[in-house]
Amino acid sequence: MPELATTPGPAEEAAGDSREVPAAVYAVSAVSALGGLLFGYDTGIISGALLHLRDDLDLTFRQQEIIVSVILLGAMVGALLAGRLAVRHGRRKVVIGVAVVFAAGAAAAAAAPGTGSLIAARFVLGLAVGGASNMVPVYIAEVAPARIRGRLMVLFQLMVAWGQLIAYVCGWALSDTGGWRLMFGLAVLPAVVLGVGMLFMPESPRWLVERGLREEGATVLTRLRPPGTDVGREIDEITEVAAATPAGGWRDLRQRWLRPALLIAVGIAAFSQLTGINAVVYYAPTILVDAGFGDSVALLTGIGIGVMLVIAGVVGAIAVDRVGRRRVMLWFLPGSGLAMAVMALAFLGGPEGSAAQRWTVITALFAYILFNGIGIQAVVWLIGPEILPLSVRGPATSLATVTLWGVDLLIAVTALTAIEAIGRSGTFFVYALMNVACIVFVAAKVPETRGRSLESIERALKRGGSFRKSLELP
Repeated sequence: MPELATTPGPAEEAAGDSREVPAAVYAVSAVSALGGLLFGYDTGIISGALLHLRDDLDLTFRQQEIIVSVILLGAMVGALLAGRLAVRHGRRKVVIGVAVVFAAGAAAAAAAPGTGSLIAARFVLGLAVGGASNMVPVYIAEVAPARIRGRLMVLFQLMVAWGQLIAYVCGWALSDTGGWRLMFGLAVLPAVVLGVGMLFMPESPRWLVERGLREEGATVLTRLRPPGTDVGREIDEITEVAAATPAGGWRDLRQRWLRPALLIAVGIAAFSQLTGINAVVYYAPTILVDAGFGDSVALLTGIGIGVMLVIAGVVGAIAVDRVGRRRVMLWFLPGSGLAMAVMALAFLGGPEGSAAQRWTVITALFAYILFNGIGIQAVVWLIGPEILPLSVRGPATSLATVTLWGVDLLIAVTALTAIEAIGRSGTFFVYALMNVACIVFVAAKVPETRGRSLESIERALKRGGSFRKSLELP
């Protein structure tokens, strides 16, 4: 898997002045970020569709969990495949392929005649979700000038949140029709737009240069950099970095000095799911309906969850640069854990018996989404590429990505079973404890990387001892 971030060199810094960024850069980022919208929609739409699916197909709890979670199994496979294919065929072609798979999976899900075919279609959609989560941020990072790279990469995260919000709105709007097929089929439209749009986008200049296509890379960079930028110098820097940084393989991850960074990247990826976010995103309407809330209230609550995800994405994107990665987690995760604990306590009393308890559940639910979204979801896609050394960033980031999808899969296949076994309160108390464990992990292990160059982070890692304390040294 290609690295997600690089340190800007002199040529990039020279371009980081007041000269206007070409519109082509924003066009490339906007079109490719549609992959994020599809990512969010296809993982979020199951929340509303499940209320109708379980009746139409007479699904058991276990079958519901499989239909929800198989997309995550596909995402694990898709994330690994996309990285390998991108090295050989380029970023642009892989994103086009992702769009085709999105369209095919959505159409197959909409037309599925039964449970088995729906599960197969959801797995195909998972391949596209994993490919998008892997490749779209890489593509944006490699075409954007250094001074706006961060905000354009955040665009992908925000599009994921918008996709989830749109999914909740569609689930509510189509609830009276029972139209779960239409809910799935609507995703074909943005998939077609993504695929057609990418046909007109350039290949990553970095990939072109690494393949020895310097002239083609220079032509692309000329379109993507302000007039007067020394494109030749940037081409030389890309060539120099590629030659000086031999790619490491999976075996290189066993080096002792890498372990602190690897532990942090994998740990944050795991905790981003263990803290319960997708148990809420996937199953909130189902949980609320089973707890005595009406279908309409449950689906409207889903829309509120989507709004909170968008707000959390915007606030988190600003906070990680202004406040810092470590501080954002330490400031907001306590609120996430407290909100989950309040929700667990409210369910103890049985929300169906009290309007006050119902409002407590909904308020705590919204607070949890907001705090968790800012506190860890905004950080999880940034921390790995920042702390993992360039030489092993490909396999190491792949490991973190697969961990994220793997733990997400674990949550998806156990959430309803856990609720059936230990109740809603018991399940949410477990998630609350996971928030506490995450806070302890961050406080003990995670350094602050805001304002640090990738070189300084790597030097701190190589010093040995406490990675967090070493990075605090000048």
